[in-house]
Amino acid sequence: MTNNQNIGAVNELPENFEELKRAANRSASWRDRLNAVNELGNWDTVPTIQLLHYVLKNDQVFQVREAAYHKLKQLDEDVQMPAKNKGDLFKGLNKVLLRIKKSLPEGHTFEQFKEKLQKTRLDIYDTYEGDKDAEFDSWLHGIWETLGRK
Repeated sequence: MTNNQNIGAVNELPENFEELKRAANRSASWRDRLNAVNELGNWDTVPTIQLLHYVLKNDQVFQVREAAYHKLKQLDEDVQMPAKNKGDLFKGLNKVLLRIKKSLPEGHTFEQFKEKLQKTRLDIYDTYEGDKDAEFDSWLHGIWETLGRK
């Protein structure tokens, strides 16, 4: 069995399908999900296509959904380009971030806040890092500055 990297996909299930399936659902790493989508797109099988459809509909990170869309289009699937997320990706995000900020000592730095968020809520950190991409730090910094100012 060979893994063809071209558009003409292989009609056999990849040997590492279960590993790719786990990676496509790994909430703590949008990069792992993106890599899994890119590899799954090289296989023209019902299970891989179903998994790509699931990712396209359900992943919170736009880049991952977009990659699933492109892979499904290469496999001649009838799919629509996903919409970019609007609003909070996690319900009660500001409450979670405020709780993290209040748990830190008075006068803490943004870097301390960012590190605590990454340690305590990796799911939130990773999802927004993937969704915001290059603007992540400035977005998070803006929220950190305004939290608790009322």
